[in-house]
Amino acid sequence: MIAPLLKVARRMFPSLARAIADGGYQGATTAEAVRVEAKIPLEIVKRSDTAKGFKLLPKRWIVERTFGWFGRCRRLAKDFENLARSHAAFVILAMIRIMLRRIVRLSQPS
Repeated sequence: MIAPLLKVARRMFPSLARAIADGGYQGATTAEAVRVEAKIPLEIVKRSDTAKGFKLLPKRWIVERTFGWFGRCRRLAKDFENLARSHAAFVILAMIRIMLRRIVRLSQPS
């Protein structure tokens, strides 16, 4: 269940206001578990039943874009790690690299 992870995330980030998930997590049971464990509301972003072809969904592109950035990191392009702990460390390193590149780009004179 995802709710215990959200409880940890809420403790680490007290300003977390809501959890956003796709249609696979919809349902009263999941929403209640998130509300009880993490004490935040669960917002479901799902595709319209009438939509055909590709449809950009709000908030979902943020996750897909981040996965795309991770794909640029050679170590994260495939699942090579045996331990979840080492995989998490490489995800953190990838995000540090992304953020440092942004800082450098912003600090350079135009």
